[in-house]
Amino acid sequence: MNAIFPETTLSVGGLTSYLQELLEGDRHLRSVWLIGEVSNVSQHASGCFFTLCDSDKSAAIRCVAWNSQRQKLLKLPVKGEQLLVFGSIRVYKNRGEYQLTVVQSLPAGEGLDALRLQQLRSRLEAEGFFDPARKRPIPAHPQIVAVVTSDSAAAWGDIQRTLAQRYPGLRVLLSPTLVQGDLAAAAIARAIARVELDGRAEAIILARGGGSAEDLACFNDERVVRAIANCAIPIITGIGHERDESLADLVADKRAHTPTAAAAGAVPILADIYSEHQQRMLNLASVVKARFQTESEHLQQLQNRLKRLPATSRTLRQATGKLEILQEKLAALNPAAVLERGYAAVMQTDGRIVRETAGLELGDELTVRLSRGVLKVKIVEVLDAE
Repeated sequence: MNAIFPETTLSVGGLTSYLQELLEGDRHLRSVWLIGEVSNVSQHASGCFFTLCDSDKSAAIRCVAWNSQRQKLLKLPVKGEQLLVFGSIRVYKNRGEYQLTVVQSLPAGEGLDALRLQQLRSRLEAEGFFDPARKRPIPAHPQIVAVVTSDSAAAWGDIQRTLAQRYPGLRVLLSPTLVQGDLAAAAIARAIARVELDGRAEAIILARGGGSAEDLACFNDERVVRAIANCAIPIITGIGHERDESLADLVADKRAHTPTAAAAGAVPILADIYSEHQQRMLNLASVVKARFQTESEHLQQLQNRLKRLPATSRTLRQATGKLEILQEKLAALNPAAVLERGYAAVMQTDGRIVRETAGLELGDELTVRLSRGVLKVKIVEVLDAE
């Protein structure tokens, strides 16, 4: 027996156990990233089973995402799609197979880029970079505007023409930069810092014409977003076309769809300002004229009232003079005043004033009113008047 079977002969289980220990014990295979095309997707009560293979179908590996992990997957396997998965190698002795136990899966290619962009956007949003409350107003009538773009791009020419047409006399500063490629993000951040260090510009236009997602990738770079957010000068973006929206657009103080629109948003139309000024002058003249007319009418009314008041004053003075004369006459006729001069008033008992001796008899009682006091008298003798 020993001559037929060498001492190194292994059982199937022994070989499989050796392979299991070898594969599952390898630290590199306990945490492995794989990228490939999904095929043979099947859903089971215990989990999702699928195959990941190279694009030329030259190699494949079985994969499983157990139900306990499925809710954590950022991208579920879909047949025909590229997928980036993370997991560990597991050997199944009873089937003589190995497969990848998946704990995370991500979209590959453009999908992975989109996921990374979304994660960056969420993180920056959580830090408050896109909060509308932190956006600053663009100066209404800037005298100096800086432009951050490529000096060889069509966008620079479009911006110059738009600014010159809308606001002649505006001073425009160019801070040239790359706007495409791996070095563009750092270059854009430096160009913005250069304008801020210069200190003359009142607003900045950050612009680039249209392009593919790869062309515009630098405007989704975290360095560019932070450069815009930390800049003390308000920034207007005009990047790509209307359908494009970069993180730079979200953090900017004002966003336009194109470089030309960004230039239009940076300055008003000077001709319109002149026209509005002329209209305000006409409106002001009209208001002043109307006010002058109103005040003139009011002044005329006051003058008429003043004329009536002197006439009334003269009438009052005349009436006052007549009153004084009447008061003097009244005072002269006042019996009390006569009594004050030493005269007395003699009255019969029935109150009739006695003006003569006729009709009086001896023994009649009379009342004599003096200036101060009253006397009761009786006639003892009647004398004839001289």
